Amino acid sequence: QVQLTESGGGLVPAGGSLRLSCAASRRTFSSYYMGWFRQAPGKEREFVATIRWSGTTTYYADSVKGRFTISRDNAKNTVYLQMNSLKAEDTAVYYCAGGSITGWPRSRSYEYDDWGQGTQVTVSS
Repeated sequence: QVQLTESGGGLVPAGGSLRLSCAASRRTFSSYYMGWFRQAPGKEREFVATIRWSGTTTYYADSVKGRFTISRDNAKNTVYLQMNSLKAEDTAVYYCAGGSITGWPRSRSYEYDDWGQGTQVTVSS
């Protein structure tokens, strides 16, 4: 199991930007993929984006495509989520996730093995 820690959440006006970071507790292998999920109050956790170890392959939920960018720096054992043109509907707790199970893309919560504690993102209208 890999320990994941998110950071970078906060309050931002609609149309603004935030950059989230997720640090892994140890080195990862080429088979380790990482992603982001989010959960709003009273809602189920939903997929946001995922990325493979190489960083060359990404996949996004339709709701964030063109606005969010996922990337990773394996030297720092860190994955990022750059969020632009934020909307009120983006308000949620954002969770970092990782796993080594073969398959692509991984867009379901149960397809991941490791989870961070979450970081709050609030977009004001």
